[in-house]
Amino acid sequence: MIIEKPAAAGTLESCDAQVIVEPGNGGVELELDSKVIHQFGRQIRAVILDTLCRLDVTDAKVTVKDMGALDCTIRARVEAAVYRSAGQTDQIPWEKLADEK
Repeated sequence: MIIEKPAAAGTLESCDAQVIVEPGNGGVELELDSKVIHQFGRQIRAVILDTLCRLDVTDAKVTVKDMGALDCTIRARVEAAVYRSAGQTDQIPWEKLADEK
């Protein structure tokens, strides 16, 4: 999926994550800020990168500010931001995405 414009999903509330995706410079660049990065940083990064891979995103700058969100919340925020960025706001294959988790 091609990231066409900057887009965001999520909040900075407790147990949520704010995800911002922007067009990249020839690869996936991930910037992660989390209040639980020392305990769960590797897992959070893996969830984000796995979600981007499933959505076939290969060129993007992704900024995530995690406030202790669960994996399912992080996935949902990444998916929403990517779809918004690609201009796809209807006919999203939610069932297919749920099957792949």
